[in-house]
Amino acid sequence: MEKFAIGLVVGGVCGALLTANNYKMRTLVRKGQEEVQEKLDELMDEKIRAFEEKAEKNEKKEQKKSEK
Repeated sequence: MEKFAIGLVVGGVCGALLTANNYKMRTLVRKGQEEVQEKLDELMDEKIRAFEEKAEKNEKKEQKKSEK
């Protein structure tokens, strides 16, 4: 998934360079890049939340073990 996202961003940048002389295309590329960035931010937030939840579960397990 990450490789796809990186490829999408690189493709967007290359497209922006190719269409730099056209105002309408520049605005479309910017809009697309903003959408991709938002989706990447959401993906990273989900991964961070999942990691934190996993860490909390492990911490609770260790606390239970130490209480016994």
